[in-house]
Amino acid sequence: MGAAAAVLVVLWLAVAAAGAGERPSEVSIGALYTYDSVIGRAAGLAIELAVGDVNADRTVLVGTTLSLISQDTNCSGFLGTIEALQLMEKNVVAVIGPQSSGIGHVISHVVNELHVPLLSFAATDPTLSASEYPYFLRSTMSDYFQMHAVASIVDYYQWKEVTAIFVDDDYGRGGVAALSDALALSRARISYKAAIPPNSNAATINDVLFRANMMESRVFVVHVNPDAGMRIFSIANKLRMMGSGYVWIVTDWLAAVLDSSMSGDLKTMSYMQGLIVLRQHFPDSETKREFISKWNNAARNRSIASGLNSYGFYAYDSVWIVARAIDQLLDSGEQINFSADPRLHDSMNSTLRLSTLKLFDSGEQLLQQLLLTNFTGLTGWAQFDSDRNLVRPAYDILNIGGSVPHLIGYWSNYSGLSVAAPEILYEKPPNTSTSAQRLKNVVWPGNSASKPKGWVFPNNGQPLRVGVPNKPSFKELVSRDTGPDNVTGYCIEIFNAAIKLLPYPVPCQFIVIGDGSKNPNYDDIINMVAANSLDAAVGDFAIVRNRTKIAEFSQPYIESGLVIVVPVKEASSSAWAFLKPFTLEMWCVTGVLFIFVGIVVWILEHRTNEEFRGSPRRQVITIFWFSFSTMFFAHRQNTVSALGRFVLIIWLFVVLIINSSYTASLTSILTVQQLATGITGLDSLLSSALPIGYQAGKFTRNYLIEELNVPESHLVPLNTIDEYADALNRGPKDGGVAAIVDEMPYIEIFLSYHCNFRIVGQEFTKEGWGFAFQRDSPLAADMSTAILQLSESGQLQRIHDEWFSRSSCSSDDSEMGATRLGLGSFWGLFLMCALICVFALVMFFARVCWQYSKYSGSEEPDEPKDDSAGTAEIAAEAVAEMQRRRPKRLGSFKELMQFVDKKEEEVRKSMKRRPSEKDNQGVGSSDAQSVA
Repeated sequence: MGAAAAVLVVLWLAVAAAGAGERPSEVSIGALYTYDSVIGRAAGLAIELAVGDVNADRTVLVGTTLSLISQDTNCSGFLGTIEALQLMEKNVVAVIGPQSSGIGHVISHVVNELHVPLLSFAATDPTLSASEYPYFLRSTMSDYFQMHAVASIVDYYQWKEVTAIFVDDDYGRGGVAALSDALALSRARISYKAAIPPNSNAATINDVLFRANMMESRVFVVHVNPDAGMRIFSIANKLRMMGSGYVWIVTDWLAAVLDSSMSGDLKTMSYMQGLIVLRQHFPDSETKREFISKWNNAARNRSIASGLNSYGFYAYDSVWIVARAIDQLLDSGEQINFSADPRLHDSMNSTLRLSTLKLFDSGEQLLQQLLLTNFTGLTGWAQFDSDRNLVRPAYDILNIGGSVPHLIGYWSNYSGLSVAAPEILYEKPPNTSTSAQRLKNVVWPGNSASKPKGWVFPNNGQPLRVGVPNKPSFKELVSRDTGPDNVTGYCIEIFNAAIKLLPYPVPCQFIVIGDGSKNPNYDDIINMVAANSLDAAVGDFAIVRNRTKIAEFSQPYIESGLVIVVPVKEASSSAWAFLKPFTLEMWCVTGVLFIFVGIVVWILEHRTNEEFRGSPRRQVITIFWFSFSTMFFAHRQNTVSALGRFVLIIWLFVVLIINSSYTASLTSILTVQQLATGITGLDSLLSSALPIGYQAGKFTRNYLIEELNVPESHLVPLNTIDEYADALNRGPKDGGVAAIVDEMPYIEIFLSYHCNFRIVGQEFTKEGWGFAFQRDSPLAADMSTAILQLSESGQLQRIHDEWFSRSSCSSDDSEMGATRLGLGSFWGLFLMCALICVFALVMFFARVCWQYSKYSGSEEPDEPKDDSAGTAEIAAEAVAEMQRRRPKRLGSFKELMQFVDKKEEEVRKSMKRRPSEKDNQGVGSSDAQSVA
C-alpha cells in the first residue's frame, strides 16, 4: 500500500508539472569560495551536504536534480573574479557566494547584467546592500549589525574612544565605516584607524600595532580576515599589548577560527585571555544537532582537519533558500532558459570568450522568489528585509578565559545587550533602555576583574597641546613667563597641580594665543580645541552653554558670576544734611502724627488730669509740648487714664522706631560714599540706557546682547584694568561708561587696585571656570577628579590665597548710596498708631455719652399741690435749688461740650447726689401734707 501511494503521488506531481510546463531534469547552481580557508573548509562541505539533502527531499524540486558547480577563488580578488566569470559560462541560475566582499563588489556588476541572483553566506560588507547591487542577497549577518553590537558593548562600559584595527580592503573598510556610524550614536568615536594591508607580513603588522599602541585609546576593535588574523595577537603579545589595562573586542572572524580549531591546535590561546569575541547566534534545535553530527562524520571521512563554524550553517541554509525559490519558480510555470546578450561579443583575436556568458531569462522572477523566502533553517528564521539582509540579527558575546570561551551575554537589534537568549526576548515587548542592558562578569586581559579605564595618555612623543590666552591685563590669572612652561598665573598653577595628581604622566606644551596688546577671543580658542588644532585650553575660561556643545570641560576650579561695578564719590557735607534722612512727605506726615497724638492724649487726660487743664492758651501749649517732648522721651506730664497710657505706650514705640531710623540714615548720609550714576543693580542698569563696559573677548558681550537684550551700540569693549578705571571715571558724558559688567574674579582684582569703585547689586549669573578639552576626551573626567582632590585637601584654596593676596577694597553695599527714608517704609507703623488712637477716642466718647445719658436722664421733680401757701413756698425753693445744681437737659452741642469739660470727679459726685436729693424732695412733700 505504501509503495502504491508513493507511485500515485509521483504520478500526480508529474501531471501537475506537465500542466504548468515541463520541468527540467537538472538545474545548475554555482558556488564561489576559497577551498583552503577557515570559512571555505566549513562552507564547502556544508554546501555539498545541502545539495544532497535537497535532492533527497521529495517535497522540493520533484523531478529535478539540483546540480552544484564550484569554483575556487583562491583568496585572490583577481583570480576570484576570473573564476566567477568562468562559473557564469556554465549557465547557472544562482550563485552561492562569494566568500569575499571584494569579489562580491566585482561580480555583483556581472550578475546584474546576466540576471543571476548572488546569495552570499560570508560577504558581510554593509555597502553590498546598496541598491546598486539588486541581485546581491546576503544569507549571513551584515557587519552593519555586528558593528552596532560592538558599539553597544563600548557604550555599556562607558568608553568613548576606540582604535580600529582592520584589513585594508572592502570588507575591513566597510565594517569600520559602519562602526564609526554606530559609535557616533552614543557619542563615542574611532580615535585611530590602524589599517593592515592585505597579505601583510609580520613586520608590517608589528609596525601597525606599534603605532596603534602609541595612541591614547586602549580599546581595540579587531576586524580582519580569519586566515591571517591570529598573527595579530601573537605580535601584540610581544609588544606587551595583551596585559592589564587593555581591551580587545574582536568581530566574528575569531569565533570562526576558534570553532574551526581542533582541541590542542590553538597554540595562541594563552595570550588571548580577556578578549571579548562576537559570534553569530543560532537558536538550538534538533535539526541543528543532526546537521553537526552529519558534518563531523563527513569531515572525518574526507580527512578535513578543521571543524564546523557559523559560516557552514549559513552556507547550508543558502542552498535551501535557492532550492525553494527555484521550486516556486518552476511551480509558477517559468522555464529555465538562457539567451545571448547582444552587448557581449568577442573582439577580433580575443580569447576571453565573452559571448559564452548567457542572460538568464527568468532571473528577475527567481530574484523575487528569493526575496519571498520564509522558512526556519539551521540558523533560525530565514527571511529578507528591504535591504536584502536576514531579519532578526543576533550575536553571542564571548569572553576568552581559560582554555575555552565563556558566554557572557547576547546582542540583538530587537533588545540590545542581554543575558537572556534573543528568541526568549522576541516574545516580549522590545526594551533597549540603558537599565535593561546587561552582561555577565568579564575577565579582562591581565586576568583582571575590574573594568579597564580604556585609555592612557598617548605615548607617541607628542605632548598635550594646551592653548593659553595672552592678555594685556589681569596677569594674576595667566600671563607669559620666561620659565620652563613659558606661562604662569593662578589658572596655570591650578592646572599643573591637577596634572601632577593624575596616575599617568602628561607632558604639556603651552601654546600662547594672542599678541598681548588686546584680549584674544575666547570662543575662537574653544573652537580651536573642537577643530583639533589644540588638545586643551587652560585659563580663565567660563563654562557656558554654547561652549559645552563643542568641547568637554573639567570640574570648575573657581566660581564666577557676572556683577556690576560703578564709580562712587564721597558724600558732600551740607548745612541742611540733618533733613536728608527723611523725604518731605515723611517729615510732613510725622509732624501731623505728633500733633494728632498730642491732641488724642489731651482729650483722654483732660477730665482726669490736672496737668492737662487750665486756660485755653495753657492747654494748647501743653498739647504741643507733650507731643514733641515724647520724641526725646522728656515729657513731664503724667498720664493717669488707662486709655491715655495705652496710647502713649504705642506712640513711644513708634517714636523709638522713627528715632532709630533717623539716626541710622543720618549716619549713613554723613559717612558713606554715594553712587555717582545712580545705578543700584541690574534693573536700573538696563533701564538707564547708558553705556556699559565689558571685557573684550569674553562671553559677557554675547550674554548682554542675547540674554538681556542690551543694544550692541550701548556696549563698550575694554581690555585692561587702566581702561576700566578710565572709562568709569570719565562717565557717560565724557565718552566713558556708566558701569562695567564682568565676572567676579576680574572685579576682585580690579578693586584691589582702585578703591573708588564699588560692586552694586548681586551676582546675576552663576558660572565657573574650567579647563576645556576635546569633545568626549577622557582626560576631562580625570582632571575633574584631580580638581576635587585639590579642593578636599585645601590646596585649591591655598593657591587662590597666594595669587589673590592683594587686599581689595570693601564692596559692602551698605557703604554706598544711602537712600532717604520715605513714607513707604513706615506707613504700616503709622497706620497702626492712628487706628489705636481712633479706637481710644471711640472708647472715650462712648463712655462720656453713657455718663451724660445717666447724668441727664432723670425726670424733673413734681410740682407741689396748692393746699396751703407755706407748703407751696417750701417746694418752690427746693426745686430752684435742684435746678441750680445741674444743667438743664440736653438742649445743644454747647451743653454737651460743657459736660465733657467737667472734671471726672465732679461728674461722679453730681451723679451720686441726685438720688439723695430726690429722696429729700419726697420727704419734704410728706411733711407739707402733714402740716396741712
